[in-house]
Amino acid sequence: MGMIKGALQKPITILVIVAGLFFFGIGAVRTIKIDIFPDLNLPVIYISHPYGGFTPDQMESYFGRQYVNLLLYVSGVKSIETRNIQGLTLLKLTFYEGTNMAQAAAEVSTFSNRAQAIFPNGSQPPFIIRFDASTLPVGQLVLSSSKRTNNELMDMANVYVRSSFSSIPGLISPAPFGGNVRSILIKADPELLRSHNLTPDQLVAALRDNNQTSPAGNVRIGDYNYLTPTNTGVKNIADFGDIPLYKNGVQTVFMRDVATIEDGADITTSFALVNGKRSVYLPITKSADASTWEVVQNLKKNIPKFQALLPEDVKISYVFDQSVYVINSVKSLVSEGAIGAILTGLMVLLFLGDRRGALIVIITIPISIISGILFLNLFHQTINIMTLSGLSLAVGILVDESTVTIENIHQHFDMGKPKALAIWDACKEIAFPKLLILFCILAVFAPAFTMKGIPGALFLPLALAIGFSMIISYLLAQTFVPIMANWIMVNKHEHANYLNEAVAQEEDDTWDQKKILVEHPEVGADGKISKFDRFRQRYMRFMDRMLPNRKAIVAVYVLGAIAVVALLITTIGRDVLPKVNSGTFQVRLRAPDGTRLERTEIMTLNTIKVLEGIVGKENIEITSAMVGQHPGQFSTSPIYLFMAGPQEAVLQVNLKEDYKVDLDDLKEKIRAEVKKKMPQVNMSFEPIELTDKILSQGSPTPVEVVIGSKNKKQNAAYAYKVMDKLKKIPYLRDVQLGQSINYPAININIDRIRAAQLGVGVSEISRSLTASTSSSRFTEKNVWIDPKVGLSYSVQVEVPEYQMASKSNISEIPLLSNNPRPVLGDVADIKEGITNGENDDIGSLPILTVTANLNKMDLGTANNDVQKAIKSLGELPRGLNVYTRGLTSTLTDTLDSLQNGLLVAVVVIFLMLAANFQSFKVSLVVLSTVPAVLLGSLVLLRLTGATLNLQSYMGMIMSVGVSIANSVLLITNAEELRKHNGNALQSAREAAALRLRPILMTSVAMIVGMIPMASGLGEGGDQTSPLGRAVIGGLLASTFAALLILPLVFAWVQGNASTQSVSLDPEDKDSKFYIPLHHHEK
Repeated sequence: MGMIKGALQKPITILVIVAGLFFFGIGAVRTIKIDIFPDLNLPVIYISHPYGGFTPDQMESYFGRQYVNLLLYVSGVKSIETRNIQGLTLLKLTFYEGTNMAQAAAEVSTFSNRAQAIFPNGSQPPFIIRFDASTLPVGQLVLSSSKRTNNELMDMANVYVRSSFSSIPGLISPAPFGGNVRSILIKADPELLRSHNLTPDQLVAALRDNNQTSPAGNVRIGDYNYLTPTNTGVKNIADFGDIPLYKNGVQTVFMRDVATIEDGADITTSFALVNGKRSVYLPITKSADASTWEVVQNLKKNIPKFQALLPEDVKISYVFDQSVYVINSVKSLVSEGAIGAILTGLMVLLFLGDRRGALIVIITIPISIISGILFLNLFHQTINIMTLSGLSLAVGILVDESTVTIENIHQHFDMGKPKALAIWDACKEIAFPKLLILFCILAVFAPAFTMKGIPGALFLPLALAIGFSMIISYLLAQTFVPIMANWIMVNKHEHANYLNEAVAQEEDDTWDQKKILVEHPEVGADGKISKFDRFRQRYMRFMDRMLPNRKAIVAVYVLGAIAVVALLITTIGRDVLPKVNSGTFQVRLRAPDGTRLERTEIMTLNTIKVLEGIVGKENIEITSAMVGQHPGQFSTSPIYLFMAGPQEAVLQVNLKEDYKVDLDDLKEKIRAEVKKKMPQVNMSFEPIELTDKILSQGSPTPVEVVIGSKNKKQNAAYAYKVMDKLKKIPYLRDVQLGQSINYPAININIDRIRAAQLGVGVSEISRSLTASTSSSRFTEKNVWIDPKVGLSYSVQVEVPEYQMASKSNISEIPLLSNNPRPVLGDVADIKEGITNGENDDIGSLPILTVTANLNKMDLGTANNDVQKAIKSLGELPRGLNVYTRGLTSTLTDTLDSLQNGLLVAVVVIFLMLAANFQSFKVSLVVLSTVPAVLLGSLVLLRLTGATLNLQSYMGMIMSVGVSIANSVLLITNAEELRKHNGNALQSAREAAALRLRPILMTSVAMIVGMIPMASGLGEGGDQTSPLGRAVIGGLLASTFAALLILPLVFAWVQGNASTQSVSLDPEDKDSKFYIPLHHHEK
């Protein structure tokens, strides 16, 4: 009340404060960072360690398990997951929440450096990356040309484009995808080598001796200090052909005689395809503290600058832009906020007929929202999908604050009071109940501060957005609204002699005056009472018929609501976030293990043709594919997109915006057509939306079952059993192993005794074999400097792939210098076999995973069915673990946190209400509408096919808050009336009649305002529609419960309650223990 009085005494001060909030709020709107997600602070660190040529088994033994043994000493490590493929070990370290990640990263770096001592010779330090939401790409920068090779595009992307990213604050990008590293290739011809009795290793040795990197010395002659550079390094690429080779100690052969020299690229391990043509693209990421929107916009502005650095035939484009997601949400907030404000004003006009009052209500909503953004900025929050959801929800409840104040002012106008007095009495009357309502609504979101993990990181910004806006709205209702009401509202019911009558009659009690307004409404100029007053009288007559049967009605309500809620809770679908039917999707294609890269590329192109045949080529905006394994030099790339080998391809598709299709149906058609035309291909649709990628915590599909034991054969046996069980679940799709365990191999078993007899060492065999089947860069580093660009490039000896195309070619690899024999077949047994194409571990425990997608089924039901399938395997062998992870664990954590949070919020509200009313019974009465909220929300969600998810839970929680707000106002009036007249039945009836108009106004305004969101027709509508539906359902049910059930509950519970205070103070006149002063003194 002091706040209200202070505002009325110094209105200009309040206007200055409000103007300041609005002014600085506008500034905050312009400068606040716009991102997709809040800072999730995920406690994850990745280590990527390449070592060229090693098999997955070697990578696991030499690197993966050695890392695990050392990194267990790092503080706060929760788990270590390892993925080992050819030439790469990728580790994912997950830490316990609360771990100091800066210290953890430092420790990881220290132990990783320590590990170099036990790794094979030539091992380089690993790449260590802290993982956050910002680590995932938010788009792709594509370079394409009809004339250039991928390798040329790769070089341009690295030299000219990626190097320019430093001019864009916050922009980060890994190496380009799809090309290969420029290299100088010395392609040895095996036939010519054999004809000259030379080995590949001799070429490597000649290259080492004739192209060296030597430091320049200094010579001091006279007054000068001369540099002495030498031409030990080859200057021109063609000069590599002039390197002499020695035969029997005599120089008779040159490099050009047995090899061709090319300015080419390293051995091709991958292609990128954009719209079916080979291209190169740069995944675009940002630093953790940068704004996604600003980074992407600055990148788009700089594209002409990048374009100017490239030849005219090379074009740059930015595709798969994830930043539009949050901008669409901003547009939705603006449109829904505007609609909410307008509809609220219409409700005030409809119920009160007051245009000026409606204007006041409309003004307070944008001021509250903008001020809320100001405080979000001050607390280092961003505009993201969660704060936007919070602000969208806040629009609904902001309606309540000013509307209730304006309606109560009109009630006091109707009593005939002068305008200033009516405004003062109206605001004073509801000041404390509204403060209590504010605390109750804030309490609903208080559990956000105790939630852990991803749910806590998501929920906290939402709670802050609502909290800040609510607090500002409350303060405006207590200060700004009464000032504006005094200035612009008109009191048409003021009695000229009101003050004289009040003095003569010693001023009737306010409650008596309100009773008169309810029982005997004012007659208009036409001799009739208003339509609303007639409606209120019919409502009171209806309540008169219900009140005598209150016990039976309340019992049916409570038991029925609880039973239906319990039934719906157990049967309604559950997801982490609502499913989005967007026009973008990603699919991973797997050819049989070990399929050549070129074959996998054809498979990918055929899949694109299948897609074009289904949707029409004209309806596809762009396709982007990564085929094969990332080059070994770019070991950070697998963190962004993991590719296990040449048999894999990942295809991303963006359909035209005006092409509407049910994504699940489209996926089914693609599956069927691909299976028909390429039965050997396994496919699995993966998350492409950034939200899904982060929430899945690295799992490629919604369902991922982990099978782990120390016995790899046992893992495989049980993985196939799990696959058989999952394939029987009718809505599961793409059930397959996540790892390659049948990779073809040509095992070369060296006979060491035979080799020794023939004078060949194992090291010579290894070097010749590596140069022939891979590249000499793995055994001998050699570089050449391009004087035009000033960069160094690898020089390497290799045998062209087409000349090493059979086991006989392998067996004919020469081993000794200047001797035609022995060849590899003389000292080794060469046989075909199979091996693991990927070895995955958790800790040191080998694992396999079985992955599956869902077709038109919620994740909660799927998780339950998968768990049943796992249990049906029976008792597992000792040491074998089978469990689910990924999105299913996120779902469990999220819903458990929200359910526990809602329960805690209800308990906190109950205790606050008990402290306010000094009665536990009255607190229970206020909470009696909560079952109706849950019932209404769940019923509408079920009817519309929505699921229980983060968004719908937010709607339910908000509906609980609004319901409690309405209940507090009604019960506060009822309890004060009961203390005034001593009759609970009559008090319940009169309080319900008094609160009928404000409850209907706020509820109808909020329900109508939520219809655009609930319809899902706006930008990002699929994501937010469950939130709107939950709010509408909860408010519809709680409004009926507040007006029809709550008065009955109050009349029943408080029917025999005492009107005396529960005070124990003997000096309190309202206490039944009151002792008059003169008795006390005696």
